[in-house]
Amino acid sequence: MDLYLIGYLMCVWLSSSRVLGGYPIWWSLALGQQYSSLGSQPILCGSIPGLVPKQLRFCRNYIEIMPSVAEGVKLGIQECQHQFRGRRWNCTTIKDNLAIFGPVLDKATRESAFVHAIASAGVAFAVTRSCAEGTSTMCGCDSHHKGPPGEGWKWGGCSEDAEFGVLVSREFADARENRPDARSAMNRHNNEAGRTTILDHMHLRCKCHGLSGSCEVKTCWWAQPDFRMLGDYLKDKYDSASEMVVEKHRESRGWVETLRVKYAFFKHPTERDLVYYEGSPNFCEPNPETGSFGTRDRVCNVSSHGIEGCDLLCCGRGHNTRTEKRKEKCHCIFHWCCYVSCQECVRVYDVHTCK
Repeated sequence: MDLYLIGYLMCVWLSSSRVLGGYPIWWSLALGQQYSSLGSQPILCGSIPGLVPKQLRFCRNYIEIMPSVAEGVKLGIQECQHQFRGRRWNCTTIKDNLAIFGPVLDKATRESAFVHAIASAGVAFAVTRSCAEGTSTMCGCDSHHKGPPGEGWKWGGCSEDAEFGVLVSREFADARENRPDARSAMNRHNNEAGRTTILDHMHLRCKCHGLSGSCEVKTCWWAQPDFRMLGDYLKDKYDSASEMVVEKHRESRGWVETLRVKYAFFKHPTERDLVYYEGSPNFCEPNPETGSFGTRDRVCNVSSHGIEGCDLLCCGRGHNTRTEKRKEKCHCIFHWCCYVSCQECVRVYDVHTCK
């Protein structure tokens, strides 16, 4: 690691240490050694960083669900990194840092909106899946939303109880968002938008039964969508997120901040839309104050005119090109019965990176 990067990471650490007061640092449970030991060692709720009293009580009362909570955050982080893999900000996490995204989420930006939505959706998704798989004794299959079967099929299997997963996510993830300020209002809204995405996309999944693979009878159950589909949907919501302004008004408990749409002639956001009220940095250059790592040395697509293309991703600085040899399987042949044999070929690729 060169001195430039070491110095930059030190600056990011110093900057992020100033924002931990309002940062959901319990997300760090999903990374590092603590996460890898969740399945084999008892969880000490008091050792999880950043829990507010309500979260601590939840953890102690429902300890067996906590591995799924951590799995859900990890799932959300991985999906964020997939969705933003070709953008200037690519959802980079910082190792061994409680503020796992650095100062990026300190601002009420579109990026913050997306991360909160996908993380909350991840918690709901993972808890729901865990219940359906029978790994928890306090939850299981959904038996409340079946209704009469349709023509040619009957209820069977294990319908996933997404409403329970959403409830867990709401109780745990929103527990720290009870301040009367604009940022808490924004986080609560985006958390709920992420969870609502799951409920909106529940669907029937069916299995056929009959002789020789026929589909004389189908058994069906309610299932969550693929998490990748949820990520795609929330990424579209990120692109169309509504910009808000902060308003202050006095209530019996004191001054309260609320959010109002900035441009009245635009469509007002629904509970399914993402909202933000601060602009994003351009993420072109390293900046420890904003948490930007810049785009130097990032791989870009020379043939694309989109954000992942070398023109936009490299912010007009140009790009370097190098050749890279890769070993790949080729000339594969299927042999009856039943295996495939392949040769190994060396192919040369051009790799383009930002200056």
